[in-house]
Amino acid sequence: MVITAMFAALAYVVMFFIRIPIMPAAPYLEYDPKDVLFVITGFLIGPVQGTVSVILVCLLEMVTVSKSGPIGLLMNVIASLFFVLPASLIYYRKKTLISAIIGLIAGMLSMSGAMILWNYLITPLYAGMPREAIVPMLPTVFLPFNMIKAGINMAITLLIYKPISIVLHRSGLLPKEEKETKKEGDSGKFSPLAIILGILMLGGCICAIFLIKNR
Repeated sequence: MVITAMFAALAYVVMFFIRIPIMPAAPYLEYDPKDVLFVITGFLIGPVQGTVSVILVCLLEMVTVSKSGPIGLLMNVIASLFFVLPASLIYYRKKTLISAIIGLIAGMLSMSGAMILWNYLITPLYAGMPREAIVPMLPTVFLPFNMIKAGINMAITLLIYKPISIVLHRSGLLPKEEKETKKEGDSGKFSPLAIILGILMLGGCICAIFLIKNR
């Protein structure tokens, strides 16, 4: 409960202070890094706790920051859960770097696919736009936004998850793991592969944002 509350609080803080518009065609689509804290919660203590964090923070966001009301809440919860649940379910069953990468990729694809459907169904309700105007935006605005958003979240998670895990286990906030699957790449140490993949993905996402803003 303490870890869940701590990461939920951090998720709310980063959401409150870091909100970056990515798509010039839809400035209301803003990136914030709260999903990173949600997925780290899922990685550390399980998908259920990750889900609890998502719901709590999205509710707080609705009543303090968001202006889109219950519809925005629904969209936020859907987007975060479709990223966090696949990633944490896959990783929590077998805690290795490969599982983390597969889980995060699954989360990225799951969230991007789900948001295409939900943007088609729900965006006209709160954006005040006819559905016919939304359809051309699905592959050109909403899909790139969600892929970039999930890609940044994946990159940051790969860069910071292991150091956070090490600190929490060594501090006693989390119990020490009984066995370390060193052959699978989760040796309890800072993984060079995770760092390289995280940096490459983050660089790719930044390049994609630059191209979108300057096309």
